[in-house]
Amino acid sequence: MKNYTITVNGTAYDVTVEETGSAAPAAAPKKAAPAPKAAPAPKAAASGAAGGVEVKAGAAGKVFKLDTKVGDSVKKGDPVVTIEAMKMEIPVVAPQDGTVASINCSVGDACESGQVLATLN
Repeated sequence: MKNYTITVNGTAYDVTVEETGSAAPAAAPKKAAPAPKAAPAPKAAASGAAGGVEVKAGAAGKVFKLDTKVGDSVKKGDPVVTIEAMKMEIPVVAPQDGTVASINCSVGDACESGQVLATLN
């Protein structure tokens, strides 16, 4: 008998294979505990303090471009960060006028819908 661990779509299966000479499968796979995913470390605010207004991602994707930097003034509707989802560039805009207090992501970071990408004062 030989033991194998096979991962399919992120789920690990422990499989025991027995060579019998027949074409019939020897054992059914049993589901193993999924491999733990490492949680991304939170990014430190560049200014040392986060602002009171959160700028959140509207969709899951990848940070494509930082349109602002800490200290920039923005008006309501101005793009703060651009994310890429399904080959589309989606601007994440300022919900109100303010000054960028922190950028909580970097280009290339994966983001989830609702994740805080930046803060404003």
